[in-house]
Amino acid sequence: MATSLTLPHKGSRLHQFYVLTKPRVVSLIVFTAVIGMFLAVPGWVPLQPLLAGTVGIALVAGAAAVINCLVEQKIDAVMARTRARPLPMGQLTSLQALLFSLIIGGIGLYVLYVYANPLTMWLTLATFVGYAVIYTVILKPATPQNIVIGGASGAMPPVLGWAAVTGTVPHEALLLFLIIFAWTPPHFWALALYRKNEYAKAGLPMLPVTHGEKFTQLHVLLYTVILVAATLLPYATRMSGLIYVVSAVILGGIFLHYAWRIWTNYSDALARKTFRYSIIYLTALFAALLVDHYFRW
Repeated sequence: MATSLTLPHKGSRLHQFYVLTKPRVVSLIVFTAVIGMFLAVPGWVPLQPLLAGTVGIALVAGAAAVINCLVEQKIDAVMARTRARPLPMGQLTSLQALLFSLIIGGIGLYVLYVYANPLTMWLTLATFVGYAVIYTVILKPATPQNIVIGGASGAMPPVLGWAAVTGTVPHEALLLFLIIFAWTPPHFWALALYRKNEYAKAGLPMLPVTHGEKFTQLHVLLYTVILVAATLLPYATRMSGLIYVVSAVILGGIFLHYAWRIWTNYSDALARKTFRYSIIYLTALFAALLVDHYFRW
């Protein structure tokens, strides 16, 4: 029996708009933003900034994803993992996608400005521009370092969450930014390795296409080393305790194992496993931060 809590019915117009927002990506964005909110205060997060920050950030992130789909619809049409999206399939028009993005993005910014604080709204708007314009339109088709440079936008959610609750951006929030910033290249290059031919067909200068697989495999390893080092900084600065640092070492050790194998014994199947693990890794790492925050040893 259908209820009001069910997701939009697959194939419906509402579901097509929903797919444009890249809900899986947005869910990870919102998750790290909410963790940032909880880490920003010693006790419980006040309800208003919690709800306003969550809703506002989710809506603006969804709007940025729609713009990404709009700009890249021709590229999406030639890639196996994206060609079933509503725009390449002709289920929605470009104008419909644009208007939908403007509406949900505008609502999200309004919610943040009125019910959180202006700083969060402006930071979220800058993040939107960084992803939807600077990364999608300028960097992605122009340089194989698109993921590294454009990763700044993807690393902003915990900063936005922190700002939504406190109206400030202290060094602790920037450490969370640094972790996601360092995580983005090995996460995405693992995907790019086993999707190399599709990126080449689409004409995108992803690192495996421009510099080859071996070069990319080495950089997955190097950036994973940087990532693991960055994850130790919250403990080094006394932002976290033993629960977090033990979790970070274990999770990072597994990631390093995957990255080492990618460099020394590559296969597409291994790259797929590494990509999937990278998502589990980030989720578990931030969950450990939250647990440590409330049950510090």
